[in-house]
Amino acid sequence: MLAKPTLQTARPNNIVQSIERVSIILDVLSEYPQGLSLGHLSGETGLNKGTAHRLLSSLVFLDYVRQDAETKKYALGFKLVELGNRLLSQIDIRTEARPFLMELAERTKETVHLVILDRFEVLYLDKVEAGVQPTGLRMVSMLGSRIPAHCSAVGKVLLAALPEENVKEMSQKRGLPLRTKNTITDLAKLLEHLKRVKKNGYALDDEENEIGVRCIGAPVHNQQGDVTAAISISVPAIRIETLVLQTAYKDWVMQTALKISRKLGYKRR
Repeated sequence: MLAKPTLQTARPNNIVQSIERVSIILDVLSEYPQGLSLGHLSGETGLNKGTAHRLLSSLVFLDYVRQDAETKKYALGFKLVELGNRLLSQIDIRTEARPFLMELAERTKETVHLVILDRFEVLYLDKVEAGVQPTGLRMVSMLGSRIPAHCSAVGKVLLAALPEENVKEMSQKRGLPLRTKNTITDLAKLLEHLKRVKKNGYALDDEENEIGVRCIGAPVHNQQGDVTAAISISVPAIRIETLVLQTAYKDWVMQTALKISRKLGYKRR
């Protein structure tokens, strides 16, 4: 059995055989959470039992693989969890997303935001402006600032990924304050709205947080497939109607969100 490449790189001529075999073993074990016997693992990897056993002994000693004392089956070890968590902690989503945000801002000539959900509020992590618009208007959002989640495109994208009970909890604790005449302040209407957001894969803000500003947002997924952040395009309402914003920018914001997600290790779709 040959290892499946995980990166889009050419196979090196000087690849170390033992490391490649270890990679094969770990890849196979990742498909069997209940573990594999030595014989089964040998068959799955194409390695003879002697070679597989020698490699497994080292991997067990180093905690990359564990062996059940009763069944003698092998499974992935907790050292991999430790390393994985370290890698995830080193990934700065703002750094990873920045080039894509700049590309989107340049393409649309509009303001682009990156946000996360923190305590049921939208927290601005990054903002890219393509320059002063013909109207002379600039978005007043600032890095580190917060707004309620229920009245923004990015906030609704993030809420749509939560269980309904969490949204109800938010409503009970924080309410659904009226920001403009367009803000959704009824919980039942918000829940129904969030269902459509989740189905569509994007959300709109039709001057719901700030009069004069319209936005369209899309979710950013992490390696596990969870929605971990969101991005948006914000435009002056005086220049762009909601329908135009939806038809012109929907694909761009969704494609950019997907690019960022894949950069973070997202594999689906």
